[in-house]
Amino acid sequence: MIAIAGAFYRELEMRYDTTFWHPIPLAAIFPTAQEAGIWQLRLKDPEIAPLLEQGPSSDQGLEQLPQPYGHGVIKRCGWLDVQAFQRMHRERWSASGDLLERHVSKSDITAIPGGVRIGEHSAPFVVYCEGPFSQITGLVPVRGEGLTVRIQGLRLGCAVHRGVFTLPIGYDVYKVGSTFAWDNVWSGPTPEAFRYLTDRLERAVERPFEVLDHWAGVRPASRDRRPILGRIGAHEAVFNGLGSRGVLLAPWSAQHLCDQLFSNTAVDPEVDPKRFS
Repeated sequence: MIAIAGAFYRELEMRYDTTFWHPIPLAAIFPTAQEAGIWQLRLKDPEIAPLLEQGPSSDQGLEQLPQPYGHGVIKRCGWLDVQAFQRMHRERWSASGDLLERHVSKSDITAIPGGVRIGEHSAPFVVYCEGPFSQITGLVPVRGEGLTVRIQGLRLGCAVHRGVFTLPIGYDVYKVGSTFAWDNVWSGPTPEAFRYLTDRLERAVERPFEVLDHWAGVRPASRDRRPILGRIGAHEAVFNGLGSRGVLLAPWSAQHLCDQLFSNTAVDPEVDPKRFS
């Protein structure tokens, strides 16, 4: 998925003449000797070994962090500036007349020969991309919380994972996360998650930091952690269930759904909505 996603976002960057996709390695700091041993086994797995390497790293910021059992590096990672990505899409599509933002209820969708109609617009399919607000079978909304912090002078050149991830986004500012909660998902930021995240960050960096923001969101996950993609009616389809890996899964998922709808290719059983029927 990383190759597909990276190529997709880079092509859009060239089209829009901007940057929102940021390749970056991820260093996994081993909290125990057992974790370090597991990494050694992974390095011998021919399927995943090409994605990994053993520390030490040349990253000076990483070398400042406590790591009594060392670290390993996942070489091919990246992060997407989702807000910049969405803003650019919205500006371009609105200006070209390809995006119309309005509330649509089920009663606004009318079946017509060969497709559907919403107001003055018609199409062969309506695709429901309702995220965690959907009632589709198999969807499991999950709350996630994170922090935006400032850590003066650390200057990490890679993302770091030790209990939580620490992601540099520039100017001594980092994203830290995240949590998973399946109950009371619409509660917003919670004191419990704040304590959990700050405690893990203190252990990971062992230096002062300033919390700039504490945020929460609700992931549209699925029971088996696979997307939910495909037709749910003659002229209806669903695009959902991408969960915590939405940035990574979205490009492949969108193409797979388009292939189903317009080229009549078979749906992959792992993402078929019918698997929850």
